[in-house]
Amino acid sequence: MIKKLFLLLSISIFLNATPNIEKKPVNIEKVSIVDLNSSKKDLDEELHDSIWITSYENYKMYQQLKDSENAIETKIARLERKSTLTDKQKDTLKELKKNKDEIDSKLKLLGEYTQDPFDKLVSTTKIGNAPKITNPFAIFSALSFLENIKSEQSDYNNKYKSLSVTVENLIQKEKLLQDMISSIVDNEVYIKELSDTKKLLLVLEPYLEVAKSTQLVYDKKLDEITISVNQGIKQESMKTMWVGMIIFILIGLLFVGKRLMRKYILDSKRFLKFNKILNVTSIIIVILVLLFAYIENASYLATVLGFASAGIAIAMKEWFMSIIGWFAIFFGGSIKVGDRIRVIKDGTEYVGDIINISTLKITLYEDVTLITYNINRRAGRIIFIPNNYIFTNMIASYNHEDLNTVWDGIDFTITFDSNINKASLITKEVVLKHSSQYVENTKIQLNKLRRRYNLRGMNSEPRVFTMIGEYGMKISVWYYTNSFATLSLRSQISAEIISRINNEDDITLAYPTQFITMRNNNKEVEI
Repeated sequence: MIKKLFLLLSISIFLNATPNIEKKPVNIEKVSIVDLNSSKKDLDEELHDSIWITSYENYKMYQQLKDSENAIETKIARLERKSTLTDKQKDTLKELKKNKDEIDSKLKLLGEYTQDPFDKLVSTTKIGNAPKITNPFAIFSALSFLENIKSEQSDYNNKYKSLSVTVENLIQKEKLLQDMISSIVDNEVYIKELSDTKKLLLVLEPYLEVAKSTQLVYDKKLDEITISVNQGIKQESMKTMWVGMIIFILIGLLFVGKRLMRKYILDSKRFLKFNKILNVTSIIIVILVLLFAYIENASYLATVLGFASAGIAIAMKEWFMSIIGWFAIFFGGSIKVGDRIRVIKDGTEYVGDIINISTLKITLYEDVTLITYNINRRAGRIIFIPNNYIFTNMIASYNHEDLNTVWDGIDFTITFDSNINKASLITKEVVLKHSSQYVENTKIQLNKLRRRYNLRGMNSEPRVFTMIGEYGMKISVWYYTNSFATLSLRSQISAEIISRINNEDDITLAYPTQFITMRNNNKEVEI
């Protein structure tokens, strides 16, 4: 720009030089024309790269091609209306159609210039609705939105700057052409170029005013949106920080509570119970904090939860019922971690200890029991039971409400001629010897249960029954034993009863026997 002004100043000095200075008109004219042409060449190069000039030229070309197409169509229609055509007219018609096809292909390439291209160039990009920042994840979309509108604002400012430079260059070119026309005799080319420049200025200058006013409004609108979005980001960031601090404090309290429980709660069952309560309570509080922080409409939340519950109930019925079963187990207290239970599935019995109760299943460790001894012949398996099992099947608990004893029994048979009373007395003595500690514990626990349940027949002493059996008198003894060690106590009692019975001459154990009778010389011999 400075170079151009310097050239114009030089030209003015040469043209307005004082008369008393000796000069050579021919040389001055040559120098002036050369400088003017050089300046014009620089301006033409800059204008050649302008999108506005390019769009205008394409628009003019489209209009010219459209006029040519209309003229050719008129000629084609005139020739086609004739009933007969000469060979020359046929060739002309063929040539016209060929030219029309060529023009149509060019028009397709310039299809975006069917209307004034400057309306599209000076118009702004439609700004979308600013994102509503209601959660931390919306901050990222808001930042992306700000980047987009900033880019759009920069693009429009660049277009306005380009239009302003183009108009300024056209004005300078107009002045140069006027100077060149006044200095050159043969100036028809420059006169035509000056006319085209003036026409182009008449077209672009109104758009420059429109673009200027549009830029002011557009910038103001984008600034307002940017301020609003930044405020929303700031508010949401502060809310997220407070929610994060609350959750962090809750987690800290959770760890402190667990450390205190490990220190002061020595009973493993109570520790597991309170640990589970603490975990569930913490999760519920965190969920409530998040809901109240980010759900603005409580009725909307209720509607969403309603539809979600219906969908879950239909699509995931088993899972949904297991979750409900977990609530029933947790709050009902019928079974808990550490209890020994018995379940039956597809005709197979499982007895084991509960080692975990999650929201979907009960985890059972199968111990060595009478069931595994008589039926399954294996133990030590980890068995998973869906929580919904409690609604459709029966679960037997061996130690409900800290009642850790159960009735167990031993049966044996003695011959009909044995001393039945002595056998019963020996059996009861042996059982009392080994189960006396469980009798006292059972009395205490049953008295506790009596406060909640209508219990009758609370005698916890061992019981001995004598019944007529198939091979002799069947003696059945029942006693309280630890539900977690039934086989070991049964083994001790069984061994001692058999040992005591074998030491008695008037008591004989009965069991199935066979006699074989053989005849030898009409004599019967029993074997």
